[in-house]
Parts: sequence; C-alpha cells; structure tokens
Amino acid sequence: MSLLASTPGTRLGSLGALGMALTWTALTFGTAIAPAPANAQAPTGAYYRAELVQPVTDARIIAGDLVWACEGTSCVARKGTSRPLRICREVNRKLGQVASFTAKGEALPAEDLAKCNG
Repeated sequence: MSLLASTPGTRLGSLGALGMALTWTALTFGTAIAPAPANAQAPTGAYYRAELVQPVTDARIIAGDLVWACEGTSCVARKGTSRPLRICREVNRKLGQVASFTAKGEALPAEDLAKCNG
C-alpha cells in the first residue's frame, strides 16, 4: 500500500498546496523578469526629450547610443550613460538642428544648446 493511500487527505492536500505555490511563484517571477513590450511612439520612462527644428521621417532613430522615438519634430529616449550635452550633440549630428533639449525634465542651458548645435 502506498503512502498516498494510507493518508488520503494529508498527502494529497500537501502536494496540491505545494504545486499551487510553485505555479504561483513561477508565474509571478516570470512576470517580473519578462521584458516590457517596446513602444516606438513614446517609450515609458523617457529621460531625454529633443525638439528639432525640422521634422524627421523615421519613427525610430539611433543617436548617441540611444534609440529615439520620434514623431514630427519631437523625439524621446531613455536614459543613457553620457552627459546631456554629448547626447544633444549626437542628436544634432544625426537629426539636425535642435531647438530644445531636456534631460530628466531639466532644459539644457542656452549656452550648452548653442554648443550642441555648433
């Protein structure tokens, strides 16, 4: 006679609870590490915002080692590892003159914006 047969409620109940706990853990862990879907129009957590003088035609552009999502003259990107002025210069090289540039909601000072476009 097996252990499951000798204690019908105790063993089956414990195994069922354990199975449900493992399933719940796997589902919640999977959700936590699953990559978020990419949204080319407005990435969540945009750190940089660049307003360009001329509109761009591509919705996704790489400049300054960052993927920029652009619509018309507005472009946004997640945080990078370089200083904002350096990122702005890369945007200028790739996309043209920058009318305004912000990093973490703070506008690049006028003298730095001039350097960016210079």
